[in-house]
Amino acid sequence: MMTRPEIERCLRQLRLSGVRDTLQTRVLQAQGANQPFLETFSLILQDELDRRQSRLIERRYQQSGLDEKLTLAEFDWSFNPKLPRQTCFQLHTLAFIAAGENALLVGKPGTGKSHIAKAIAYQAILHSHKVQYLETDDFFHRHALNAPAQREARMRTIIDCDLLVLDDLFLARAIPDEAGAWLQTLIHQRYKLRRSVIVTSNRVVQDL
Repeated sequence: MMTRPEIERCLRQLRLSGVRDTLQTRVLQAQGANQPFLETFSLILQDELDRRQSRLIERRYQQSGLDEKLTLAEFDWSFNPKLPRQTCFQLHTLAFIAAGENALLVGKPGTGKSHIAKAIAYQAILHSHKVQYLETDDFFHRHALNAPAQREARMRTIIDCDLLVLDDLFLARAIPDEAGAWLQTLIHQRYKLRRSVIVTSNRVVQDL
């Protein structure tokens, strides 16, 4: 029979950090409650699954481009009672992602569009979706400065994600022709793949 240090070394080699971190607690719990082996083993496996899921969520958040973890629970709905609260919570269920549908959030500056979009995006990450969040006009300019190979790789990441958020689209009245062509290609490719997009904009619908 292996000693405790030997078990921990094996768990480290197998990269089972979730099991390693909770093993002592689970052993003491099993001894105190006289748990059957399979019950204890299932709890240990769940610890590992939980640890991996937590790390996956954090990795996808870091890759998403989001700069804060917002929720709808934090949103001050009394600030603007005209906001379609029910629609926002319906989007928060993420059913539109499964259906390959899109959402357009239009309104004056300071009405909470970005908060709502970020909250939906973070909720999608918590449900293991791949998300890309772009502050659109700023991204257009930075994207144009990249080398062609970098632009191609970045485009593929954006096209392939489950949910794309284009925040403050057309904040500037005009965008460079190259950026416009890039945007058209991006939207077209995602439409063919039925990948969802959330767009926020200060411009009224007929201007978009």
